Amino acid sequence: MLVGAVSPASASFGDLASVREILHARMSEENVEIVRRIYGAWGRRDFRAGTELFDAHTMLVLRPPLPEAGTYHGPEAISGYMRGFLETWDRAIIEGEDFIAAGDNVLVSVHQQATGTGSGAPVEMRYFQVWSFRGDTVLRLESISDRSDALEAAGLEE
Repeated sequence: MLVGAVSPASASFGDLASVREILHARMSEENVEIVRRIYGAWGRRDFRAGTELFDAHTMLVLRPPLPEAGTYHGPEAISGYMRGFLETWDRAIIEGEDFIAAGDNVLVSVHQQATGTGSGAPVEMRYFQVWSFRGDTVLRLESISDRSDALEAAGLEE
C-alpha cells in the first residue's frame, strides 16, 4: 500500500468521503478531456465524434431562442436532427472555446460558423452547451443561448 493511502477496511466515513471527492474530481477532468476531443473533431467537421457515448436515453435539448428549439430523444432522433442541420449549411464548424468541469457536467462556451447552402451567407453564433454524464455515457447535451441559464443548468453560479 502507498504511504498515506487509506485501506478500505480501516477507512472512516470521512476518509471515504474524501476518496469519493477525489474520484469525482478525476472523473470531472476526464469528462472535460473527452468533450474537448469531441469539439476538436467537430472543428474538423467530424460530427460523428462523441456519438459512441450516447445510449438509448440520451437527450439533445435546444432551448429557445436557438433555431429548431426542442428535445430530441435517443441517438436516432439526434442523428436525424444533425443530418437536417448539416444539410442547411456548407462548411459548418462547431468549436469549443472554454471548458468548465462541474461535477458530472461539462459546460462549454461554443463558437459556431457556417455558410448557408443556398444563399452562401456566412453565419456565426455563440452559445453554451452543457454535457451531462453518468460514468462514460452522455445522458444529456443541452444548448443554451444565455450564459446565466447555462451556468445554472451546469449546477454553477455566476
